[in-house]
Amino acid sequence: MDAPRVGSRGVEMGQGKESGVKILVANLGSTSFKYRLLDMASEEQLARGGIERIGSAQSDCFVEMGDQRTETTGQVRDHADAVQICLDQLTDPQRGCLADAAEVAAIGFKAVHGGGVSGVQRVTDSVLEAMQEMSPVAPAHNPPYIDAMRRLSERFPSIPLVAAFETGFHQTIPDRLKYYAVAREWGDRWHIKRWGFHGASHRFIGFRCGQLLDDQTARVISCHLGGSSSLCAMRGGRSVATTMGMSPQTGIPHNNRVGDFDPFVLPLMMRATGKSLEDVLADLASRSGLLGLSGLSGDVRDLEEAAGQGHADARLALDVFVSEVRRYLGGLLVELGGADLIAFTGGIGENSAHVRAAVCADLGELGIDLDVDANAAVQSESCISTASSRTQVWVVPTNEELIVARQAQALLNEG
Repeated sequence: MDAPRVGSRGVEMGQGKESGVKILVANLGSTSFKYRLLDMASEEQLARGGIERIGSAQSDCFVEMGDQRTETTGQVRDHADAVQICLDQLTDPQRGCLADAAEVAAIGFKAVHGGGVSGVQRVTDSVLEAMQEMSPVAPAHNPPYIDAMRRLSERFPSIPLVAAFETGFHQTIPDRLKYYAVAREWGDRWHIKRWGFHGASHRFIGFRCGQLLDDQTARVISCHLGGSSSLCAMRGGRSVATTMGMSPQTGIPHNNRVGDFDPFVLPLMMRATGKSLEDVLADLASRSGLLGLSGLSGDVRDLEEAAGQGHADARLALDVFVSEVRRYLGGLLVELGGADLIAFTGGIGENSAHVRAAVCADLGELGIDLDVDANAAVQSESCISTASSRTQVWVVPTNEELIVARQAQALLNEG
């Protein structure tokens, strides 16, 4: 697989590029490590790779550089070992793209939640403490990042670690859309607010859509639909409203996370099932969403196939998902006073013609008219609305890694 060039479709913060600066962008799961290496002079992807089943007796590793792909297996004890393997791959004398690991100027992380600590930060003890405080509301994300960052700072003290928090992009949302209707102290003292996530993806989509329209003041709604989903309304590339709240479990239903949910159900379910609060929260965070509704899978591809074969609960899960996307889309259209462009991105947004068609169905009165044939024929970035549609509808592949790399480079440039 050829490594894609991404420079011609860049986003803001492209100024101040330095020749030869190379940023490694890490995407972590509890037992996985994925990375991309970018040369910031050209914003070209030099390599990508990943390791699955970290901590197991046998871990699966791969690396792609240019048109070469190498796959290996072996024991990888932790994320620090994973980064060491990554650096060994990148500096391999025969196949590597780096002469020395010292060429890596920084490791950037798409960090999720630090509460009052947001934006782009060098990883320090205080940053890790802020992330630890928010771990209860980001249980699938914060713990593996905290553990990996600590191990990496010990193993590679000379490489700067940079956390680009997902919440940072949404700091421009006005207070009337940020505060919950609870005691003001909750928000100000304990950071109980609608923080929003998928910041890197929405940031990329906002600017890219401005390029497509040749208008960086445009009203854009980004529909990031995937294993985790959220919508974001932007004006001039700045976030003005989003669908996730205090935690990544909120908003639209996700593959295995609940989405919006009435908290007063919790004591009822605890009494009915005998489960602890922690057990019920675990159900909502890992056994709900599309998986919980369907009882089959959290993968939309599986659900579309099963629904086509008459599986009623798979159909219900898809219908609930689409209905929630449409409900939020309507609210964001009202907030913006209409949209110049709606973009679908993420694994579902880019690949499911069915979901795109269902979300946009019967919205002609709102100026949204999908081209059925164009929607069915999508292969890459494409306009899928009719020529008469007042709002353009596009499929736009996101590039979160490029955003994180640019943010890391900008922080390094600040000194």
